[in-house]
Amino acid sequence: MSPRSADAADTAGDDVRWLQFGFSIAGTQKSGTSSLSALLDEHPQVKRAPKKEMHFFDDERRRWGREDYSSYRVPTRGRHTTVGDATPIYLWWPGALERMHTYNPEMLIIGIFRDPLERLFSQWMMVVNKWPGQALDWPEFITRHAPDGLEERVPPVWKRKGYKMLSGVGRGFYGAQVERAEQIFGRERVHWVEFRAFLADHVGTLDALTDHLGLERFAEHPELPHGMKGKVGVRGTAPVATDLERLAERYRDDLALFRERTGLEVGHWPVQRILDGTLDPAELAATFAAKVVPSTTIGPAERRRKG
Repeated sequence: MSPRSADAADTAGDDVRWLQFGFSIAGTQKSGTSSLSALLDEHPQVKRAPKKEMHFFDDERRRWGREDYSSYRVPTRGRHTTVGDATPIYLWWPGALERMHTYNPEMLIIGIFRDPLERLFSQWMMVVNKWPGQALDWPEFITRHAPDGLEERVPPVWKRKGYKMLSGVGRGFYGAQVERAEQIFGRERVHWVEFRAFLADHVGTLDALTDHLGLERFAEHPELPHGMKGKVGVRGTAPVATDLERLAERYRDDLALFRERTGLEVGHWPVQRILDGTLDPAELAATFAAKVVPSTTIGPAERRRKG
């Protein structure tokens, strides 16, 4: 959807203003971006985007380097002073942040982060439930597109059907994503949020965010919505302890970088507790397994290694 084709009623009259996108909830998927976006959309100074996820800066079909950004604006009138979208792939997708900076160097970046193991499992459940014909079972999902860190270039496989939705492990390297964003936009233009802290105190989170965006604080804070509620279960092969232990070890160095860069409290995250030896990965595996119905119809399940 083109921003220029949206909100036709706002284009009538002489007082119409076309706003650039001024902020972006750029990450991370399955970490509360829908709820956070819905709350900010309630602010009287924020113009609602034509849709939540614009997917402009991760569109590899565009002629990047020769792209005309002039039409990427939204019509508005009245008190609106900014417009922002929530496309949580931007923080992870190679090149997206650089394109955003070219479009608007003053763009403000927001990221909300959830334990990477919980986030990964949630993404897998979403993919299996929404696209059962294309989805990979858990053993392949954590190995098919699983680089050892953040990719700096868009891999050739992006054109393959389903690459974006099947790339789960790489999205959990939060430290590298934060570092890249801060290098491109500067620390003063980024704001990082921890998922559980947001759920526990969305009012405080909103006050900090409106300050970051240069907006008036809410006179009356909206209630916390429950965006993008997914199915409670999934058919497939459940994670096992060795899966989670190995993933946690892969995230070890990046997690340390994330803590250093953001200062966010993540000691309660299962990945950190596994690394600290205070959580048995089998316990987390059992929590995940309670949401999985074994299925013999999924090919990889028949080849499932024992954990």
